Amino acid sequence: MNLNQLRYFVAVADNGSFTKAALQHYISQTAITQQIHALEEQIGAKLLDRNSRPVSLTPAGKVFLKEAREILSRMDAALVRTREASTGLEGELRLGYTKGYEHSDLPQHLRHFHLEYPNVLISCYRCDTDMLAAGLAAGDYDIIFTWDSTNLRQEENIQLQVVEHVPLRAALYASHPLARSSYLTRKDLKQENILFMSPSGNGDSFGDEFYIRLYQQAGYQPNILFRSNDMESILMMVAAEEGISIVPEYSHSWDVGTENVVFVPLSGEGETEEILMAWRKNDDNPALGHFIEKLQQK
Repeated sequence: MNLNQLRYFVAVADNGSFTKAALQHYISQTAITQQIHALEEQIGAKLLDRNSRPVSLTPAGKVFLKEAREILSRMDAALVRTREASTGLEGELRLGYTKGYEHSDLPQHLRHFHLEYPNVLISCYRCDTDMLAAGLAAGDYDIIFTWDSTNLRQEENIQLQVVEHVPLRAALYASHPLARSSYLTRKDLKQENILFMSPSGNGDSFGDEFYIRLYQQAGYQPNILFRSNDMESILMMVAAEEGISIVPEYSHSWDVGTENVVFVPLSGEGETEEILMAWRKNDDNPALGHFIEKLQQK
C-alpha cells in the first residue's frame, strides 16, 4: 500500500469515475484501475462497486475512505511541518539573557517574533554573564544577550553584534544629598559607599575590570561595600540606604521595593552598558537565522 494508491482511491470515490480520477492525476485509466485493484488485494476487501454508474463505494469502501482521508491529511500536515522546521518556521530557539535585561525591549522583540513564527518555541533562560558565555560555547543556548564579562570578542567561533548601548544611572536613596541632581559624574561619587552591580557571578571578570577602570579614570578607587549581579538585591539595598549604585537605564521600570530609589543620569565617556547579541557561527538552527534577521530589521 502506498500514498498514491490512497490518493487514486479517494479521487475515484470523489468523482464516481475511474476516467475522471485518471484525468485528475494525469495517468491512464488502466494504471489507476490496476493500482486500486492492487490496493483491494492488499486490504482483502472490495472497496468499489464497478457495476454501478457512477462508481460507488462498498460498505468496506465507505469505512476505508474515511481512514484514507485521515491518513493523507496527516501526511500532508507532516510534510508541511517538516518543511517549516527546515526553514525555521517551526522548532525551538534557546535564548539566554543577562539578569535584569527582561526589563528592556527584549520581551517586545520576542512577542513580535512569536506572532510571525508561532510554531517556534522561544525558551528563555536568565543567567549571569559568565554562565551565558559558557552555555553558548557549550551549545546550551542558540543566542544570548549579555554584557561582555568574558571578552567574547576573542572567541573565533562566536559571532557578535552590539544590540544597544544602555545609558547608566546612579541609583540613590531619595534622601541622598545628590538625589536632586540633573546629572552626575563618577567624580561626584568619590566619597560614596558603592553597591557594585557586577556583570559576572564572581565579581572578577573582563566586564568588572572595565567599570573599575572608569572609577580609576575619575581619580579614585571605589569603596565597594557589596558586589552582586542581582539587580533586585542591589536596588533593595539602595532603598534601605546602605549605599548607592550605578545601574543600567532599564532598571528604572522596577518598582518592587524601590519606592525610595531615585535614578540620576550619569555623564561621561563610557557611561553605558554595551549589550551584545552573541551566537555560534556554526549553529545551523534555522529559527536562529530568522530571529537575528527580524531583530536586525528592528
